[in-house]
Amino acid sequence: GSAALGIAAALAGAALAGLANGLIITFGRVNAVIATLGTMAAFRGCAFLTSGGSSVSIVNEQFRFLGNGTILFFPVPILVLLAVLVLFAIFLNTTVIGRNIYAIGGNPTVARLAGIPIRRYQIGIYILSGLAAGVAGLLLASRTMSGQPASGSQGLELEAITAAILGGCALQGGKGTIVGALLGVLIIGVLNNGLILTSVPTFYQLIAKGALLIVAVMIQERQLRRAGEA
Repeated sequence: GSAALGIAAALAGAALAGLANGLIITFGRVNAVIATLGTMAAFRGCAFLTSGGSSVSIVNEQFRFLGNGTILFFPVPILVLLAVLVLFAIFLNTTVIGRNIYAIGGNPTVARLAGIPIRRYQIGIYILSGLAAGVAGLLLASRTMSGQPASGSQGLELEAITAAILGGCALQGGKGTIVGALLGVLIIGVLNNGLILTSVPTFYQLIAKGALLIVAVMIQERQLRRAGEA
């Protein structure tokens, strides 16, 4: 019956999920993409088990405000997005930890020789990633006022990767900005809305998103090769 306790429990669960990813990747030495895809399937299974495979309705009106309320005419989800955007932009661009994260992504061997505790950083990064996903899950649950085990989990990993690449984030690591990632998300959002408004069938939408991802990666790889040749 407490919205605050529910939110705290959700964020704690999200942080634990991120911690599990970090431990598997750093100590298990599993490829990050493979590890997170595997845990995604496992977490989805846990969601189905705990909910019995059906949606759980939420009746707390205080919780509804998180996804449907407004502050000074601005929707709360937009304000949460801007707050997260500003916090992470400041964190990555103005702090020593943020610069070390870029260094680890650019060249982990050099970062390790420079004395940066790579494993500790990686675990912390995945915990932050889990928390960010938890905030998104809370907003989604608040907008629908229900907890649905399959909601928001089908195909979003493809859109997230595509948005990051379109925003200038390098698959190899060490390059990218929060603002760029946000622009990538906006591009994907406009594409999705355009396909829906023009009544493009769902199957063709999947083809368009997949093709966009491949083209974005090809362009990025070509730019990296040119930079290396220069």
